[in-house]
Amino acid sequence: MAKTPTQPGTSAVRPAKGKAVVEPSAEVSTPAAKQSKPRATAQTPAKARPFKRHRDWFNAHVGRPTASYYWIIGTTVTLTIIGRMTVLSASTAETISEGKDPYGLFIRESQFAVGGMVLMFILSCLPSAWYKKLSYPLMGLAILLLALIFTPMGVDIAGNKNWLEIGPVQFQPSEAAKLALAIWMGAVLATKGRLVRKLPHVLFPVGLGAGIILGLILFGKDMGTAIIVGMMVLAGLAFAGVQKRFLALALVLAGVAAALLSLLSSNRTSRFSAWLGDCSEPGVCDQYLNGMYALASGGWFGVGLGQSRQKWNWIPEAHNDFIFAIIGEEFGLLGTLVIVGLYGVLAFAIFRVINTRNDPFSRIVCGMILTWIIGQAVVNIAVVVGLLPVIGVPLPLISYGGTALIMVLAALGVVLSFSRTDPESTLKTS
Repeated sequence: MAKTPTQPGTSAVRPAKGKAVVEPSAEVSTPAAKQSKPRATAQTPAKARPFKRHRDWFNAHVGRPTASYYWIIGTTVTLTIIGRMTVLSASTAETISEGKDPYGLFIRESQFAVGGMVLMFILSCLPSAWYKKLSYPLMGLAILLLALIFTPMGVDIAGNKNWLEIGPVQFQPSEAAKLALAIWMGAVLATKGRLVRKLPHVLFPVGLGAGIILGLILFGKDMGTAIIVGMMVLAGLAFAGVQKRFLALALVLAGVAAALLSLLSSNRTSRFSAWLGDCSEPGVCDQYLNGMYALASGGWFGVGLGQSRQKWNWIPEAHNDFIFAIIGEEFGLLGTLVIVGLYGVLAFAIFRVINTRNDPFSRIVCGMILTWIIGQAVVNIAVVVGLLPVIGVPLPLISYGGTALIMVLAALGVVLSFSRTDPESTLKTS
C-alpha cells in the first residue's frame, strides 16, 4: 500500500474517506465574506472627494449651472482676455508718445477686469428674489448719481458731461444706470402682467422712469449712451408683451427726437456730414478714414499683434471706441470674424436662458441685457466699418474703460444667476 508523501516533520497519516481536510487560509473566499467587505464606490460619502462634496453643497444652495451658464462664462472670459491684450497693444503707442508708462493703462484695466469677474461671480449666486427687492433702491441710486453730474462733482470730457468724480474715484453713472434700469423695468413689468397691454400702464411708471434716465443722459450730451438705453427700453417692452402699435409709436418718437437733437448740435451734424462723405472741415473724417485704412491694411490675417501702424496717433481713441479697427489691422479679417462669432455665441447663450425661464421678470431683465451688450457691439462695429456715423460707444468687454467693463460683467453676472436651476432648498419648500 502506497504511503502519502509528507513534508518533513509531519505525520504520514492518510485522511479518512468522506472527510474534507480544511487547510488554514489567510483569506476565506465565501459569498458571505464577499458581501461583508465594503466596496469603494462613488456613492459612499466617506470616500467622496472633498471638492465634489463642496461643489454639490454649493450647487444645492445656489442652484446648479446649466449648459448656457458655461457658454456665457467661456465667451465672457475669452472676450475679456482678448480685450485686455488689444488694449495693451493699442494704448502703448499713445502713452509712449506722451512720455507715460506704456503698461499703465493695461495694468489699470486688468485690475478692473479682475474686480469685475469677482463681482460677476457674486451676482451669479444671488437668487432672483433679491434683485426684485433691490430694483427700486437701485433705480433711485442711479437717478441720484446721474443728477450729481450737474453739480461741481461732474466732469466734462470731450464735450460730454457724463462723468462723476467722488474723491479719487472717477466713473460713469450712465453705465450703472443701464443695469439698474433693466432690473427695475423687469420688476415693474413683471408685476403688471397682462396690464402692460394698456397704454396707461406702459406710460406709468415705466415710461416715466425710463424718461428720467434718458433725459439726464441727454442733458449730459451723451447721445451714444442714450441710443443704447433707448434700445434697451424698447426691448424690455417687447419682452413684456406690449402691443406692437405702442412699440412702433415709441420707435417713431425716438427717431424724431434723435434727429432733432442731432440737428441742434454742430458736433453731431459734422459727424453725420462726414459719414455722408463731406470732409470739408479739417479733421472731421480722420477717425473714420483711418479706421477704414486700418481694416484694409490688415488683409486676411493681419500684420501681427502689436504691429499696427494706425494706432500711432492716427486713429483718435484707438484703444476705446475704435479698438475694433486695431483688431482688424493686427489680426485681419479672420480676427474680426472670431470676435463677431464670440458675440454671436454669447447672444445665443443668453437667448437660451430667456427661452428656458418661465417667469417674466428674468425674461425681461435678460432681454434688456442682451440688447445692451449685443446691440452696443453691433453699433460699435457698424460705426467702425462705416455703416453708421460716429456716435461714441465702446465695444463691450474689449474697449478700454473701467466703469463700462465692470458694469457689463456685473450684468452678465445677473444673467448667470438666471441660468442656474432653482436651489434644492427652494424646491423642497415650494
